[in-house]
Amino acid sequence: MATTATSSGLVHVRAEIARGCKEAGRDPSEVKLIAVSKTFGADAIEPVIAQGQRVFGENRVQEAKAKWPPLMAKHSGIELHLIGPLQSNKAKEAVALFDAIHSVDRPSLCEALAKEVTKQGRSPLLFVEINTGAEAQKAGVLPQDADAFIAACRDTYKLSISGLMCIPPAEEAPGPHFALTAKIAQRNGLKLLSMGMSADYITAIQLGATHVRVGSAIFGARTAT
Repeated sequence: MATTATSSGLVHVRAEIARGCKEAGRDPSEVKLIAVSKTFGADAIEPVIAQGQRVFGENRVQEAKAKWPPLMAKHSGIELHLIGPLQSNKAKEAVALFDAIHSVDRPSLCEALAKEVTKQGRSPLLFVEINTGAEAQKAGVLPQDADAFIAACRDTYKLSISGLMCIPPAEEAPGPHFALTAKIAQRNGLKLLSMGMSADYITAIQLGATHVRVGSAIFGARTAT
């Protein structure tokens, strides 16, 4: 049953991405689908891999470290993205395991990442997280501080920043938050935008998202967080 549900969910999301791109006059190849597999085990992930999905997102380093190495040994071409907050003391493990980190948001983390990138010779794609709603409970750089922080990433820490990520406030329309993130990216010469989740990824595509993070629309409701 779960196999059928996850496979049909993936088919639906892919079709919606294609539709959203067509309406926005964009090439679907410009939008990368990140299947958010946090809290789901191999039994739920395997059917999605079987459907050709190779890009997955996880929120926690420890959870990803426990479940992904066996899956990656079994399936070629897996691309793993860390989309949740990253503690500086987990930078070593994150650089070793992930192909992209979407939550760069403070100097101490920049310092830890720079050290590990140099030491390991691995350079995951790095996204600066923007707290577009200035929500106290959320991580991320405030919009007014974004330009200076991106400059510091580049100049002080010698990090190559590829894009921006945002999570709009749940109770607000996402469009203005996506538009603001895209504007910050454009003026800083950043091409990648990690925007949009299960409820709003079509809006994100219309506003320039290059990466959409979709979990429940593919895997179904989570029983854990």
